Amino acid sequence: MIKSILLKLMWFYQKFLTLLGFGSCRYYPSCSEYARLNFVNNSLSSAFYHSFTRILRCNQLFEGGIEYPLLDKLVQKPKKLGVEAIKYWLVPNKKDRYYIIKNFSYKG
Repeated sequence: MIKSILLKLMWFYQKFLTLLGFGSCRYYPSCSEYARLNFVNNSLSSAFYHSFTRILRCNQLFEGGIEYPLLDKLVQKPKKLGVEAIKYWLVPNKKDRYYIIKNFSYKG
């Protein structure tokens, strides 16, 4: 319930309020997309922590760059294997931690 409300608020922010900032995020994916991916794939506490620290680092004191969110646990494998059936690519980082990379050719 809380997760769905937060995801709807992030959708609203991404759809309407990011136009005011003119794409001023120093990272890819943007901080709002990073937070959305965290809330979809991780627990609430982990998503809040990682999103909050990312927003704190999104300023002139840090270099920025490419930083994908980390997945805390593996999700189910898709029933049908194919490029269009996979929603996220998981790239190993550390033991039992994976970077989440969005698959833009996902059809679901």
